Amino acid sequence: MGKKAPGKKHPNKVFENYEAKDQLKRKKRFCPKCGDGNMLAQHKDRQHCGKCGYTEFTKSAKNEAKASA
Repeated sequence: MGKKAPGKKHPNKVFENYEAKDQLKRKKRFCPKCGDGNMLAQHKDRQHCGKCGYTEFTKSAKNEAKASA
């Protein structure tokens, strides 16, 4: 049998949640129920914790325009 061709190397997605310059900065918020270590997932209209199910809805310009009309 011949050797397998090496696959593409994909960067680790965890590093997208952090920004490192002089200090380590986290880009996402932590879950207020679960505490430190569990980040909220960013969706189009909400932030959601996958562990406990905590959800925060964000106000968008469309929702505010509908509410004032």
